[in-house]
Amino acid sequence: MKKAEIIDQIKKKASFLCVGLDTDLQKIPSHLLSEPDPVFAFNKEIIDHTRDYCVSYKLNTAFYEYLGVKGIESMMKTIDYISDEHFVIADAKRGDIGNTSSMYAKAFFETINADAITLSPYMGRDSIGPFLHFKDKWAIVLALTSNEGADDFQFSSITENASQTRALYEQVLEKVSSWGSAENTMFVVGATKGSYFEKIRKIVPKHFLLVPGIGAQGGDLGELCRYGLNEEIGLLVNSSRAIIYSGHGHDFGVQAGKAAKEVQEAMKRELSSRNLI
Repeated sequence: MKKAEIIDQIKKKASFLCVGLDTDLQKIPSHLLSEPDPVFAFNKEIIDHTRDYCVSYKLNTAFYEYLGVKGIESMMKTIDYISDEHFVIADAKRGDIGNTSSMYAKAFFETINADAITLSPYMGRDSIGPFLHFKDKWAIVLALTSNEGADDFQFSSITENASQTRALYEQVLEKVSSWGSAENTMFVVGATKGSYFEKIRKIVPKHFLLVPGIGAQGGDLGELCRYGLNEEIGLLVNSSRAIIYSGHGHDFGVQAGKAAKEVQEAMKRELSSRNLI
């Protein structure tokens, strides 16, 4: 999917919501467990009720991989079911080099047919490069995350010259943005780090940012928009548990739709107040 197509969908729906399909068999309504494919049955219902309020779906691959072949089949059926107008992210957090990285790119872009994949940049340029050779596909690179352990490495000071030091996450943003472009590279930035978005936008003013942390993780949408939006919107904000597990009965899909609509309406207010739609 091209950048212009993502922006067009955001403006049409007045939403930059990404719904995370972190589908856990232990959490889905019990009546689905008798279905031939409970995971797909759950995802289908969520998609049917949220598709009008979001522009993207993100599948955390761990929730499918642990189920083996059947889980991979559920993931691929889910991606096939999602319409072409939605941006599909494989949240796989891969990060390897050489032929291994090339095979991951083929797996997720050609076989699984995702639009984007999340990646760890720790092994450097040759771990990201193979993903940038695919037309209209995206590398979404971890930059500043919202987990507690982010402090272990991401804020480490890196000395660039005698008079300047930068945090590691800043160097990641700068280096990776030079490997690709704002047309094929995004960055993961945790919403609970709202005060850092102003600095991040000075480094990557035109790139899209994938932002987890809204909802269950406590991120503030208003603060995020104040510092993170750019003239092309430039944000995809993910919400997983707060939407897909908002209901637990037979009407769980309806409840998920209501939760997604509530987020979409808040996003519409933010976009309208800034004359972006």
